[in-house]
Amino acid sequence: MGSVLAAASPSPAPAAAGGSQGVPGLVSVPPGFTMPAVSSVPPTSGSGQSADAESSLPNPGTYEECHRKCKEVFPMQMEGVRLVVNKGLSNHFQVSHTVTLSTLAESGYRFGSTYVGSKQTGPAESFPVIVGDMDNTGSLNAQIIHQLTSAVRSKIAIQTQQHKFVNWQCDFEYRGEDFTSAVTLGNPDVLVGSGIVVAHYLQSVTPGLALGGEMVYHRRPGEEGAVTSLLGRYTGDNYVATLTLGGAGAHATYYHRANDQLQIGVEFEANTRMQETTTSFGYQLDVPKANLLFKGTVDSNWVVGATLEKKLLPLPLTLALGAFLNHRKNKFQCGFGVNIG
Repeated sequence: MGSVLAAASPSPAPAAAGGSQGVPGLVSVPPGFTMPAVSSVPPTSGSGQSADAESSLPNPGTYEECHRKCKEVFPMQMEGVRLVVNKGLSNHFQVSHTVTLSTLAESGYRFGSTYVGSKQTGPAESFPVIVGDMDNTGSLNAQIIHQLTSAVRSKIAIQTQQHKFVNWQCDFEYRGEDFTSAVTLGNPDVLVGSGIVVAHYLQSVTPGLALGGEMVYHRRPGEEGAVTSLLGRYTGDNYVATLTLGGAGAHATYYHRANDQLQIGVEFEANTRMQETTTSFGYQLDVPKANLLFKGTVDSNWVVGATLEKKLLPLPLTLALGAFLNHRKNKFQCGFGVNIG
């Protein structure tokens, strides 16, 4: 169960991970399913080589994860009622059942499954990983993640809507000692001459500073274009500051861990095409003695929201409450969730 839960533990999927621009055609993966982190390359033996390893720069991680530390502090919007039941069938296989009741979106049922292979690359990493879910209409989201070598990882994601094949994408990621590069190919069609190519590169300049860039190229009949952006991230002892600049705007985040219980995050987004800017403040308060996790946020559009999660130990039960209020539009929504397993 350890490897299954580590690979399938839900984490908030950021709307613009790594500051990437919204690109139509890329697959929206199932909630809570992300590529597991690759373990750093172990240093080689030998006195001279170990000294070089100590002075060498660390791997900066992936481009998409640069803004994630701050994004995880903000609460996810909740509306309606949500029931999730997780069941581990073995050390390699787990299934989940999700029932949602909503007044804004469609209510329904989703069945999810996770399979983790026996190829272990770290204390909590095993491959291949196959995750997916299907709703009551037959729409499917699925991913296959595999560690090809110690430095190369691949991922294939597909999406269908009922009986129609909608999207698919293929990712290849290479991690060096002090850099990470990745290429994503989305919805390629050789006959029509359309598709999307996304290239990422992130390089460690100093132990705390990483610089990188992103290029998104899309093409379809009668239209093609490319969008580039540059990224800088500085990591301190208890904070992370990240800035992304591109032709479509800017995205800046700041994450700070005040202590073991309190984390705060500030996010700034500017869209030059829409002529809009938004500043958001969020915080996360963890009370381990009470098994409570509280998240709150407020932004420049006067949207205030908060979520509260309570674990009812020793039962495998988690209760979640959430409420969001948009003062400008005078809209209020709240949600209640139960997670079993």
